[in-house]
Amino acid sequence: MSEEEIEIENKEITKAYKKLLKVSYTTLSDEDKKLIRKAFEVALDGHKDQRRKSGEAYIFHPLAVARIVAQEIGLDGTSIAAALLHDVVEDSETYSINDIEQLFGETVARIVDGLTKISSLSKEQDMNVSLQAENFRKMLLTLNDDVRVIIIKIADRLHNMQTMDSMRADKQVKIASETLYIYAPLAHRIGLYNIKTDLEDLSLKYTEPEVYFDILNKIKESKEDQDKYIEQFSEVIKKSLDKEDFKYTIKGRPKSIFSIRKKMVKQGVSFDEVYDKFAIRIIYSTDEENEKFIAWKIYSIVTDHFRPNPLRLRDWISSPKSTGYEALHITVMGPKGNWVEVQIRSERMNEIAEKGYAAHYKYKQEGEKEDNLENWINRLQEALENPSLNAVDFVEQFKLNLYAQEIFVFTPAGELKSLPKGATSLDFAFHIHTEVGMRTRGARVNGKLVPLSHELKSGDQVEVITSDSSKPNANWLNYTTTARARAKIKSALKEDRKLIAEEGKEVLRRKLKQLKITLNESSVNDLVRYFNLKTSLDLFYRVGIGSIDNTMLKEFASSRSNALVSFIKNKISRKQTISKEQLEKDEITSNYDSLVFGKEEEKLDYKLSNCCNPIPGDDVFGFLTVSEGIKVHKHNCPNALSLQSNYAYRIMPAKWIDSSQQEYATEIRISGIDHMGLVNDITKVISNNLHVNMKSLSFETDDGVFSGKIKLIVKNKALLKKILDNLKKINGIDKVSRV
Repeated sequence: MSEEEIEIENKEITKAYKKLLKVSYTTLSDEDKKLIRKAFEVALDGHKDQRRKSGEAYIFHPLAVARIVAQEIGLDGTSIAAALLHDVVEDSETYSINDIEQLFGETVARIVDGLTKISSLSKEQDMNVSLQAENFRKMLLTLNDDVRVIIIKIADRLHNMQTMDSMRADKQVKIASETLYIYAPLAHRIGLYNIKTDLEDLSLKYTEPEVYFDILNKIKESKEDQDKYIEQFSEVIKKSLDKEDFKYTIKGRPKSIFSIRKKMVKQGVSFDEVYDKFAIRIIYSTDEENEKFIAWKIYSIVTDHFRPNPLRLRDWISSPKSTGYEALHITVMGPKGNWVEVQIRSERMNEIAEKGYAAHYKYKQEGEKEDNLENWINRLQEALENPSLNAVDFVEQFKLNLYAQEIFVFTPAGELKSLPKGATSLDFAFHIHTEVGMRTRGARVNGKLVPLSHELKSGDQVEVITSDSSKPNANWLNYTTTARARAKIKSALKEDRKLIAEEGKEVLRRKLKQLKITLNESSVNDLVRYFNLKTSLDLFYRVGIGSIDNTMLKEFASSRSNALVSFIKNKISRKQTISKEQLEKDEITSNYDSLVFGKEEEKLDYKLSNCCNPIPGDDVFGFLTVSEGIKVHKHNCPNALSLQSNYAYRIMPAKWIDSSQQEYATEIRISGIDHMGLVNDITKVISNNLHVNMKSLSFETDDGVFSGKIKLIVKNKALLKKILDNLKKINGIDKVSRV
């Protein structure tokens, strides 16, 4: 770089530093400013010889992360300093954690140490487990040290996502998948809703770029109309609000690209058919005493002018979310027949919604007992310390409870408890206490006896009936949805199984002795093979519960003399059975010649996954399984995110190069208004398309509305799209979608 370029860059660095001090959400004291200045100088020195992939000086990254922490999340001077220093120990040989502690004190050092540990996790190599899931589990352990570690890590991830264009495409997909899989739900749970939305939209930009830019362009095209509509809607209620002398602001809030995409997929509709793309936020100013009263007064004014949808009222003022979020949400029928979501918040509620953790503590009353974040961290700690869950199961269960909508139920004493939507009476028992859950015999909801699988609703009063003789059984896993309950049940079942297996081993030793066979490694392996089991534990357990009895053991003993012959026969017969079962699939896969893998575009053996049934023309990738070779999945497969995030090293790029020789099965769903000759119209459209074979067709009608399924054999995606488009043109058809 020339001296002139260095000077320009230094000016930009100074400008970014000054901006950081200006945008801080909290008021910075002189001490804070000195701390931040010192952290900036150390970071500048620690990263002096480093550059990012884009070519810019590395110091811009910690400055940007610190700005997100200061402005968007609203943390204090200590956190801003830690954000500036978050990569110094890992990336520089000049500074150690001890140096950071001497320079900045114990708190900053603890946060930087936590962030350094997280960064170093990804460098550990263990190909037998999912690196990402295990790393995530370890990362969450730092929550117990200081929640700010995770918050700064989320800010770090946001800036990395904002500046990912210069990375390799495969790296972009891995990081974006990981972000959607882990960091967005985590930001949501900590109450960082704005950051969660940014992470989701940026992830979609790299995982499904065509979809992302298509929706983005459509939002831009309709922006002028949306702004006019929001202005028109606001004008109607402004007069009434002004009459009441309320101090307020009304903001239009476009739905995020990711949430629009989610609705399109979930409801099987196009962009134009997503019914509540409009959202209005009314933020009012008041003292705490009148906060609730004014919220409901504004609700009353809005519903005086616009008809509300009674099913879409969400009252998070009376019962705040466990993240601390408070607001009233209503969906009303606006002008021109459009649904509009209206969010009503006080300035305090709005700050908590936008800043999460930081604002929650700003407004926290002295002596306030309940701290939702602390409670959540404590519950999470229990899950982290459960050794029986493997890493991927842990992440899946953890995610279940991150995004879950909440219900509020009462104990017999009238205490309010928050549970995820879909929770059962058994989940409630485990939520009260593990011991209560373990001894549950039944439950009463609103005074009435209900099964353990009974799904609870907000407002229910639940009483758990316990018995000392009750203990978990395998069916209990079907009755629970919360991660806590499932983990405790699995752990108890495993312990129970081990005890039975220990007894079974001794029983087996005695029975084999009578048959003149010694219980050793060789005989146990023979028994496991003979009974077609997976492990010796399975064998001992089955003997313990009596499903392997004396007669079966005698048959084993008599067959043992001819073990080699029987083993070969068994192998041959099993091979023949498998080949019959797989015959149809093998017939299809042996003819595939249109899919290639990797940069070299190699033709390899593969199978199409059943979870998303890809066909030629779909965007796909290969996944190297442990036992079934390469499985091909669609990029928007429900399992794609988990695979790309957890097992990035097993992902293989794949693409279709020729789809003229092979036919593929697919299914379409169709619904609309029933009329005479409709089925004939549908079959005519399909039969007019050559090279399409209709395998099955089924229709149901209910009070003039019909729905149906059609299974087709098509050559490629283009042909399928043509059929779908033509079916949509039939009079009376409302929706047509591929399953």
